[in-house]
Amino acid sequence: MMSTRIDDMLVYATQDDHLDASLYNLWRRARLHLGSPLRLPLQGLKQMVLILEDDSWVVVDEVQYDMPVLAWVEFQDSGRDNLHKPILCTLNFYHYLASRLRDKVLARMEEALEQRLSDAASENPTDIGGR
Repeated sequence: MMSTRIDDMLVYATQDDHLDASLYNLWRRARLHLGSPLRLPLQGLKQMVLILEDDSWVVVDEVQYDMPVLAWVEFQDSGRDNLHKPILCTLNFYHYLASRLRDKVLARMEEALEQRLSDAASENPTDIGGR
């Protein structure tokens, strides 16, 4: 499990972060229909891959044996009673330049999840609500 790997890694810096509800909800839908973990190549971000697990989203450098670069952890979603408010979480940096990746990674993640869900719906329209 990836979270065990990041638990053992030295964190360069950490900060509170929030995720748009639409992206978080997309991830939950993808996890439900596509399973977990999901490994997403990040288009345009050479050698970077995003691994989505139930308790973390981790950007790794696959050339460096999946060395973590950036990770979203500690999602504060328990007792969630709405689908439109941002989700608070912690963002861990494992490299001093990782902050430059945040917005790009989240945009690529959204594109990749939408594509995979669309592909899955094309293959089995009844499984994902005909989308």
